[in-house]
Amino acid sequence: MPPKTPSHATDRLDDDDYPAYTMGRAAEMIGATPGFLRAIGEARLITPLRSEGGHRRYSRYQLRIAARARELVDGGTPVEAACRIVILEDQLEEALRLNEELRGHSG
Repeated sequence: MPPKTPSHATDRLDDDDYPAYTMGRAAEMIGATPGFLRAIGEARLITPLRSEGGHRRYSRYQLRIAARARELVDGGTPVEAACRIVILEDQLEEALRLNEELRGHSG
C-alpha cells in the first residue's frame, strides 16, 4: 500500500488556498515586483500567510487576485482604487454564485 504523504502533498498542490508560493516566485508568476505585492498587501487586497521563518507565502487564489490588480494598475488605475475594484468584483462574483446556487435549490 503506498504511503499517504504523496497524496497529501498532491492534495495541497490542488488547493487554491494553499500558500505554496514565495514572494519572489509569486511576483514572477504575475509579472510584477515584490514591491507591488507588498503594496497590495498594505492596501489589504490580499494577506499572505507567513512561513515559520516569517516569509510571505501566497496561494493560487491570491495570485489570481493580485494579477487582476496588476492589470488595472498597468492600465493606469491607482493601486488603492485597483484594490477596491478587485474586492468589489470578487464580492459580485460570490454573490452571483450564491444566487445561482439558491435558484437551483428553489425549483
